[in-house]
Amino acid sequence: MLQRHETDVPANGPVPGRRLKIAVVTETWPPEVNGVAMTIHRMVEWLSQRHEVMLIRVRQRGTQMGKPIPGVSIRVMPGIPLPRYHELRMGIPSTGALKKLWEQEPPDLAHVITEGPLGWSAIRAANGLGIPVISDFHTNFHQYTAHYGMGLFKPIALRYLRNLHNRTRLTLVPTRSLAEDLQGAGFRGLDVLARGIDTQLFNPNRRQDALRAHWGAGPDDPVLLMVSRIAPEKNLPLALEAYERAREQVPGARMVVVGDGPAKAAFARRHPEVHFAGMHTGERLAEHYASADLFVFPSLSETFGNVTLEAMASGLAVVAFDYAAAREHIVDGQNGRAVPTADSAAFVDAVAQLARDRVQAKRLGNAARETALTVDWNRIFDRYEFFLEQCVEATDG
Repeated sequence: MLQRHETDVPANGPVPGRRLKIAVVTETWPPEVNGVAMTIHRMVEWLSQRHEVMLIRVRQRGTQMGKPIPGVSIRVMPGIPLPRYHELRMGIPSTGALKKLWEQEPPDLAHVITEGPLGWSAIRAANGLGIPVISDFHTNFHQYTAHYGMGLFKPIALRYLRNLHNRTRLTLVPTRSLAEDLQGAGFRGLDVLARGIDTQLFNPNRRQDALRAHWGAGPDDPVLLMVSRIAPEKNLPLALEAYERAREQVPGARMVVVGDGPAKAAFARRHPEVHFAGMHTGERLAEHYASADLFVFPSLSETFGNVTLEAMASGLAVVAFDYAAAREHIVDGQNGRAVPTADSAAFVDAVAQLARDRVQAKRLGNAARETALTVDWNRIFDRYEFFLEQCVEATDG
């Protein structure tokens, strides 16, 4: 059993409490495009309507303030390029600076989103001042080591993450399966906070015939889509293998990859038959989803995978491995395909089969949309607020 898991929230939402002062610490923030940045921006936006929020973030790529939120005070901290991900930055050790800040403006609670040097510093500073602190586990950094030729460092990375999170009162994770995995690895104080999806933005009605024509796809040609950072840990070669199989059986099939990353140029050179669309956000991203037919997601390094829900909300038949968001939301054969984890042959077969069978793909996509409509952000944020209030009350008591 987990020490903490899916704590019950009162049926009518959390009991209204006092207006809290909450410090949110993160090393990623829009305009960066990744699932963590997008989720945290939405969370802080919601939180700022109910509480006083101080956002502590890293200066990113020359933009000092990033994407602002009215009413949220921002403290920008120094950053350095993330090794092997130079387009991203991480913080530097800042325990002294954070202690000084929080001695002058003490928050009721600190929420540490990311696990880099800034996050570690925030935990140390909060613990030193007696400020309750909770954390998020968003990224399997310890698993990334193998994809960058540093597999020997995996135990070190895991120990670092465990030590960091076990110094907080609560670690929030997006799925029960991840909570169970982390508990088995010695993490304590775990609970589940799911992810939601904007079903108005990600919507089948955004389908664009002109965009499909730009991809070279006719009305009956299946379009395979992958939305991801283009990096070694995302397993893009398997998606391309699945596309090759699909194209053998359905010559009109097309594949579109949305995203950017360190491996994009090399893949684009080797695969001119694939349309690499670059980075898109907002409505333009939603149009790319809705204009495709199948969503192929072969990654095995996700803690959740927001793109799975985005594709489901857009009415696509999703093929993914049976873990993370797929395990939480896909029933294999009913609203998508969740194939056995790491079974590459089954993944390729599932993609090719759906490319051939447009009727089944449409049925799965319609059911996926219905599933996505049940994932409500407000309910998730009520649960989040309940966690915050419980941690503060435990300290006051």
